[in-house]
Amino acid sequence: MLDQLIQYDQELFLYLNNLGSESWDNLWLIITNKLSSIPLYLVLFFLIYKKLGWKGLLLMVFVTAAMITFTDQITNLFKYGVQRPRPCRAEGVMDFTRFIAPRCGRYGFFSGHASNSMAVAIFAGLLLKPYYKNLIFILLVWSSIVAYSRIYVGVHYPLDILCGATFGMLSGYGFFKLYRYLHKRYIS
Repeated sequence: MLDQLIQYDQELFLYLNNLGSESWDNLWLIITNKLSSIPLYLVLFFLIYKKLGWKGLLLMVFVTAAMITFTDQITNLFKYGVQRPRPCRAEGVMDFTRFIAPRCGRYGFFSGHASNSMAVAIFAGLLLKPYYKNLIFILLVWSSIVAYSRIYVGVHYPLDILCGATFGMLSGYGFFKLYRYLHKRYIS
């Protein structure tokens, strides 16, 4: 059963990865670059400051830093615990992969990009939902695009993305609850 699931995951990866073309490669390299999301983060900081003030923004920065640290460390724990080779290093897959990423790490289960972007999307979307009802949907689309970029550039399988995004959702929700608790206890 697990072997069949891995086989389907590899086949889906190769299908999705090979949909790409050279004319789109630079765009997807920009999307997958962590620094490309900085303008979005600045907009979110501004919106949070506008609605929650300096204290709310400062608390959000600390909680977000803890959330990103948490998701990064758990992602690394899984990557080195499971030790699933990335598609760009996996025998039988790497020869058919359109690998355009600047580098290929050793292990890829599960995706840090997917977990971090989804955690931010859920956390910020829930935090700002009383003021911007549809913002969470925009953030979920953004997170999904960032996650897919990892398949496009050839470094993650779809299951890596799905597991990373699921973990990110849970983390984002948990840290949102932590933020609300700390806000009520120390700021309100």
